[in-house]
Amino acid sequence: MGLKDLHLKLKALRLRRLLIGHRKKRRGIGSGKKPSWMRPISHGYHVVEDQSFRIGREAATAAPCDSVVVQREQVEEIDLWFFGVFDSQTGDRITKHLQSHLFDKLTKEAQVRRRSKEAIRKAYLSARAKIREGLKPDEILRNGSASAMVINAEKLLVASMGDYRAVVCRDGVAHDSGDKHSSSRKHWTRRLFSGWNSGSEHKKVKGSSELGIRVQKIDSDTEFVIIGSNGIWEVMKKQEAVSLIRHMENPQEAAECLTMEALTRMSKSCISCLVIRFD
Repeated sequence: MGLKDLHLKLKALRLRRLLIGHRKKRRGIGSGKKPSWMRPISHGYHVVEDQSFRIGREAATAAPCDSVVVQREQVEEIDLWFFGVFDSQTGDRITKHLQSHLFDKLTKEAQVRRRSKEAIRKAYLSARAKIREGLKPDEILRNGSASAMVINAEKLLVASMGDYRAVVCRDGVAHDSGDKHSSSRKHWTRRLFSGWNSGSEHKKVKGSSELGIRVQKIDSDTEFVIIGSNGIWEVMKKQEAVSLIRHMENPQEAAECLTMEALTRMSKSCISCLVIRFD
């Protein structure tokens, strides 16, 4: 898809966003917001597989792009969702750790409530440590990942490492996992491994391997979550991204809109985006 086609599609999505926002505003008059436990969860994701048209990018330097993970589990009376956007090195390690320590059949409801934050922290730190073990002395750690865990549509844990971010929109205001740092039966699992993305150049960012985790209650002000790779955030501020898609009811269209906006702004990194809506 050429840049001209991307501009046309992005323009159409923006027009649809404005029209939907207008209708939504009219419908919302006189109606209250649903309590969190009544609100369904929907999601959509998009990964840019081909960025070979970029100036200065050569196929010879291509590197595997991100993996997107969407997983749902039921542990006794708990409905657990896990969403993630990971670089090619990190994703498998994090999901396998969670499968072994949080999603296994022996885990009880009380343990999920108590151990979820610690399990995510250990999964990220374990993945980072294993990647570091395989680095050569002169290599720089360049891993990135971001995820969100939703428990009974009442509790939200967002985590990020590197230049990837999980941004939560609450009443129109953007908050990300970097704002505050801290140390059964399977329904279905879907994993998307994208194709190849041109280019392997990354800038070293101070503290880029730090882990940020934020835990919060999902209430009537919690609208949606954007999980994005560094290709999104190097060209957009978090509030800018939230404002761009806030009135888009379809999370798939919202994810596509953000990735196309990043392309239009000539992002030079992997572009992957996952949007979760609390309707």
